[in-house]
Amino acid sequence: MPAKRIIPCLDVKNGRTVKGVHFRGLRDAGDPVELGGRYAAMGADELVFLDITASIEKRPAFLQLAERIAAVLNIPFTAGGGIASCGHVEKLLRSGADKITVNTAAVLQPDLISQLAAEFGSQCIVVAVDIRRGGNGWEVCTHGGRSPSGRRAADWAAEAADRGAGEILLTSMDHDGTKNGFALEIIRRIADSVPVPLIASGGAGRIGHFIDVFQQGSAEAALAASVFHYGTIGIPELKKRLAANGVPVRPVLEERRENEAD
Repeated sequence: MPAKRIIPCLDVKNGRTVKGVHFRGLRDAGDPVELGGRYAAMGADELVFLDITASIEKRPAFLQLAERIAAVLNIPFTAGGGIASCGHVEKLLRSGADKITVNTAAVLQPDLISQLAAEFGSQCIVVAVDIRRGGNGWEVCTHGGRSPSGRRAADWAAEAADRGAGEILLTSMDHDGTKNGFALEIIRRIADSVPVPLIASGGAGRIGHFIDVFQQGSAEAALAASVFHYGTIGIPELKKRLAANGVPVRPVLEERRENEAD
């Protein structure tokens, strides 16, 4: 079984990492480049950097910041925010990003996913799906979670995969920042129905939540922010507990070195 991935997420606004609850009430969490380097050293498998106001402000995500991040990291990272063209994806990849994530523009123009996959390969195209639960089930939202789209979450995730997405990043806005656990039911439903890996996001508050999202939610990766930013959970301890509970994970750097020495 492939190793499950632990992915810290850094939401960036005005050059700083921020975090809120339900996508609101943002507060400062530190310098994104410094935090990214720290997480890489701690054993994170990948990182995600999101320019969270790019779509609202109708501008492309950070390029200079991507270059700074790439200069200090030894693990893959995904960059996103306001991406709406092949030209911008090319610039981000040239700046050092390994993958890009597209959200609002993909919902508004689904053909964009196919164009990006054809141009750059599905392996570097992550479609982010922000969802909120309503009377008719889970609905996809755009523009940083501000605008309901009318699309059903499972249907849109399946369409995104069919159009060439290499991964689905699923975030429950209802669970975001609450630390009460992931939205396991919808995560499992989508993870079991799409042919590409699902990254689960929204709600991590303790190590048990990560165990649950892998064992019960069938996620291939788990993304979290505040529990890492504010030191609630350490990545080395998280990986040890996951492994002890039968979840396959990549060892942290120090453990890899010890194994190689043996």
